[in-house]
Amino acid sequence: MIRAFLNQLDQPFTGEALFDHLPDIVYFIKDAQGAYLVVNSTLQQRCGLQHKSQLLGRTPCEVFRAPLGNRFQEQDQRVLATGKPLLSQLELHVYPSRAVGWCLTTKLPLTNQDGEIVGLVGVSQDLQLPDYETDEYQHVATAIQYAEEHLSEPPSIPELAAQARMSRYQFDRRIRRVFGLNASQWLLKLRIDQAQQQLHETDDPISAIAVDVGYADQSAFTRQFRRTTGMTPQDYRRTGKQKS
Repeated sequence: MIRAFLNQLDQPFTGEALFDHLPDIVYFIKDAQGAYLVVNSTLQQRCGLQHKSQLLGRTPCEVFRAPLGNRFQEQDQRVLATGKPLLSQLELHVYPSRAVGWCLTTKLPLTNQDGEIVGLVGVSQDLQLPDYETDEYQHVATAIQYAEEHLSEPPSIPELAAQARMSRYQFDRRIRRVFGLNASQWLLKLRIDQAQQQLHETDDPISAIAVDVGYADQSAFTRQFRRTTGMTPQDYRRTGKQKS
C-alpha cells in the first residue's frame, strides 16, 4: 500500500524538503560508495557552502578534513558492508564552518527490491542544553555535582543513582529527560567535555588530562576521544590553537 502511494507522487520522496525545516537535524542519503545524494540545508550551512550541489557526489573525506572525514567514511562503510545500523551514536561534530556541537547520529542501510544494500540514510540530531530550573534537573543535581567532582575516578551509574536516592532505572530515566541521553552517554559526555576544556585552556600533558578525566592511561583515553570526536587529543588541541 505504501509503495503504491509513493508511486503516485510526481517526484520521488526523499524527505529533503521536510528536513530543510528542522535546523537542529543534519540529514543525508548516500549511495553505495558513501557519496552524498541528498542533503538538507542544515548540513550545507554547517559545511559553510552556498549550495547543496557542492556536497552532492562527494564523500565525507572530500568534504571534511582529516581525520574527521575518515571517521564518517569508516562509519558509512561499516553500515554498507554489514547492513547493521548505527543507532544513537553520541558524537562531537566539528564542521568546516567551525560550528561545533554534540549530537546523536543514526545511520540505516537502504536496500533495493532484491535485498542488496545500495546506500544509507542518516540523521544527526543536536543535543539541547538542559533547563537547569526544572524539577527534573533538581532531582539529579546532587548526582551531577558528585560526578563532576569525581571525574578522576568516575563513579558508576549505580553510585550516581544512589547519590540521587533513586534506583538505576529511575536515574537513567531522569537523565534522559534532562539531557536527551542515557546515563552512560551523559557520563561519557561529561568526561569528554572536561577533557576538551583542558586541551584548549591548558598545556597539561595529555597523559595527565587522561588521568584527570578517569582513564587508566593515555592510550585508552585517546581511543575513546577519537571515537567520540573523530580526532586524537593532540589533533583537537592543535585545531583549537589554530582557531584562536
